[in-house]
Amino acid sequence: MSTGNLRRRLHHADVDGRKNEHVDITNVDSLDEPLLGRSSYDNGGSEVYNPGRQDLWDDDDRKKELLHWSFLFSNLIAQWAQWLANIIASSGSIFGRLFPFSSDNETGNPVYLSPLQEERLDNLRRRLQISFDGSRIEHQDALRQLWKLAYPSREIPPLKSELWKEMGWQGTDPSTDFRGGGYISLENLIFFARNYPGSFQMLLNKVQGQRSDWEYPFAVAGINISFMLIQMLDLQSTVPSSKSGVRFVELLGRDENAFDHLYCVAFRMLDAQWLVKRASYMEFNEVMKSTRTQLERELVLEDVLAVKDLPSYTMLDK
Repeated sequence: MSTGNLRRRLHHADVDGRKNEHVDITNVDSLDEPLLGRSSYDNGGSEVYNPGRQDLWDDDDRKKELLHWSFLFSNLIAQWAQWLANIIASSGSIFGRLFPFSSDNETGNPVYLSPLQEERLDNLRRRLQISFDGSRIEHQDALRQLWKLAYPSREIPPLKSELWKEMGWQGTDPSTDFRGGGYISLENLIFFARNYPGSFQMLLNKVQGQRSDWEYPFAVAGINISFMLIQMLDLQSTVPSSKSGVRFVELLGRDENAFDHLYCVAFRMLDAQWLVKRASYMEFNEVMKSTRTQLERELVLEDVLAVKDLPSYTMLDK
């Protein structure tokens, strides 16, 4: 190899894509030995490989033995790595809490939960796992409680009645409308009615703004809001995977009812979006998407330390 070619190869260093690597070859012209090691010289010449020499055959045997052991060792390492991967996969919840990295995390930083945050997040997730069951007495009582909060001066109708449609259920049996919302969506409606009765009554009776002839059904909209929040906050994952989800965990650490308060804000926000867009029933999904977008924007504001700090919280009326 000529000195010029050597200089070019060492300067560009194309190996492994390291384009900017530089090797000092100022003394390259004085090189007087092979680049891959030093050879013995006899009478000024390099030693020539002779297949008949026994010591070279012994070297080959030793190389083969080394390769054999290297192969066995590599297999051992590979098996150990697979074993460790299986342990991690089978213990995802534990490792997820200890090393909560997520490739989808928009924050780009690992999320660590305090003991209080983890406890409250687990409690919330247990609520999410409860499906509405019309045969359970406590679920039936919760429906009756919701009716009493919505219409204090009226008698509670049977659990199957045309009167439930007035609240915004799609049929005569409210239990058929819960589906993906679960029992927590009924709890959210009750929380809304108890803590923000002014806004609850206003949305239930559609008393504000110019309304469409084909309005959204109040109760079913509430179920959809619960489901939307569960998805937006990524509550069914081991750790939050979005900026709004991470911020929500921070809010949950300060207020164990953060999800329920956020639900009330989202419901009030949906109605405001509905009026601005002058929407009708067929545009409900579009309004829901814009509500989610606005809520995500407010959640990540730097000065939001609690749900009550959200700009849209001011719209709620107790």
